[in-house]
Amino acid sequence: MFGALKTVILRDLTLAMRHRSDVLTTLFFFIIVVSLFPLGVGPEPEQLRAMAAGVVWVAALLATMLSLGRLFSDDYADGTLEQLVLAPQPLSLIVLGKVIAHWMVAGLPLVIMAPLLGLQFGLSGDALIALMISLLLGTPALSLIGAIGAGLTLGVRGGGVLVSILVLPLYIPVLIFGAGAVESVSAGMGAEGHFALMGAILIMALLLAPWGAAAALRISVE
Repeated sequence: MFGALKTVILRDLTLAMRHRSDVLTTLFFFIIVVSLFPLGVGPEPEQLRAMAAGVVWVAALLATMLSLGRLFSDDYADGTLEQLVLAPQPLSLIVLGKVIAHWMVAGLPLVIMAPLLGLQFGLSGDALIALMISLLLGTPALSLIGAIGAGLTLGVRGGGVLVSILVLPLYIPVLIFGAGAVESVSAGMGAEGHFALMGAILIMALLLAPWGAAAALRISVE
């Protein structure tokens, strides 16, 4: 089973590297959205620091949603998904492998770039570390939750809009606690409570989302 998980991850990473433009689109979208806010709002340091966490987290959430359409669509179009459904390994394990690969391609670059972009808002070193930790806990949860929506809307006309409507309400707690962690550190308070809640959301998503996405994929394939 672990061999199958590794194979799915490596396969999806290989396919992603063959379509680098899709990967770079998500990253550039994140960079552009975050970078435009200081230019549009103005150079006031206090105002920039107050809005930094929310801006970065909203941009990360939108960038993740932008990449959800590629999670299963290519496999669905060429018939690979049907073979994966019929594979002897649990479909939830295969879904987990695809979600991990998706996060490594679409989520991890955002985590790496976030501290550099946070410098534009005048965030302190501790706030930048908190921002990176919150994204490291939150972006995998976004990918896991988004996999359910991507599975439910697979093959549906206008699926990109539908998946946004489905997953956005579920993304709100991650957004609130992620931005709240950075704001707490900026205000001189601890962010342990926010990190604990985000960790709990991640564990719940890790346990439940692959099963939900697998069930959604079976419905879409049938």
